[in-house]
Amino acid sequence: MTEKKVVAVTGASRGIGSAIVADLARRGHTVGCLSRKGAGPEDREISGNLIPLPCDMDDDDSIKQALADLAKMAGRIDGLVNNAGLHLEGRSSEVTTSDFERTLRTNITGTFVACREVYPYLTASGGGLIVNIGSFFDRLGAKLNLAYVSSKAAIGAMTRCLAVEWADDDIRVLDVAPGFIGTDLNLEYMQQESFRRFLKRRIPTGDLGPPEEVGRLVGMLFTEDLPFLTGETIYIDGGQSVNQ
Repeated sequence: MTEKKVVAVTGASRGIGSAIVADLARRGHTVGCLSRKGAGPEDREISGNLIPLPCDMDDDDSIKQALADLAKMAGRIDGLVNNAGLHLEGRSSEVTTSDFERTLRTNITGTFVACREVYPYLTASGGGLIVNIGSFFDRLGAKLNLAYVSSKAAIGAMTRCLAVEWADDDIRVLDVAPGFIGTDLNLEYMQQESFRRFLKRRIPTGDLGPPEEVGRLVGMLFTEDLPFLTGETIYIDGGQSVNQ
């Protein structure tokens, strides 16, 4: 029988985050649903043991408190999914320092803080798993996306460093890097005819990926016992990043 775990998921309210919550809950895990509103997933009905908690990824104290509350309510923490993120587009010559730093603060600094703050809970549980949600943009040159791409490339680097440093603590760290995923937040844009033609031309599988597939991948990583798998970036992008 698969051991049931307690997993914190940031950015749990919508899109990929709520899909991850749904799959973890379906597998019987207890899920701490961390979001600014603290109201849990908003875009789907999910049955299971969910613990909604308010958490602002731009505030160190908020992250620390959310994890402390989850540990108190659930008894322990066995894993963390860093899904919360910010995506601001703009010409690189016109991006303000404030917007650039805001993107990095949410996407990479917030992720680091969550990893740092969950560390003692994972060591107390005898080890655990951290899954950082990156992006296939991490190895591409993407116009109008300098801050976002920089932050997601940093996610891969941080994942590798933590995986090596924390291996002795039986803590594994992985980077799941989705490609274009269809969510209610971007579906209108991604259904534009010109973009649909681009998708068919560039993605070997021919279309957007569903958030549920990202959820299933993350759920599998928490459910299967794979102690030798750590430090890697796992791409789920329909083959786009390797398509020449």
